[in-house]
Amino acid sequence: MTVTAKDLRFNISMLFDALGKSEDIIITYRGKARAKLIGINEKKSHEKDDIAFGIWSDRDENVDKMVRKIRKGRRFDI
Repeated sequence: MTVTAKDLRFNISMLFDALGKSEDIIITYRGKARAKLIGINEKKSHEKDDIAFGIWSDRDENVDKMVRKIRKGRRFDI
């Protein structure tokens, strides 16, 4: 979609609707393309993009128990 700077000022809600539909918007000023708006693709909650996610999926150990053991209170009786 191509819009003018004036459209950007007066029809911003229409542009947000287009961005929500994953449509890119090119903004022109005095007939020349000046900017491009690209919508942010929201990830679904079950999709993880983190490198470390699932790093221990092949282990039989219970990660929750291991973390609780590490976080257990420490005593410094010196």
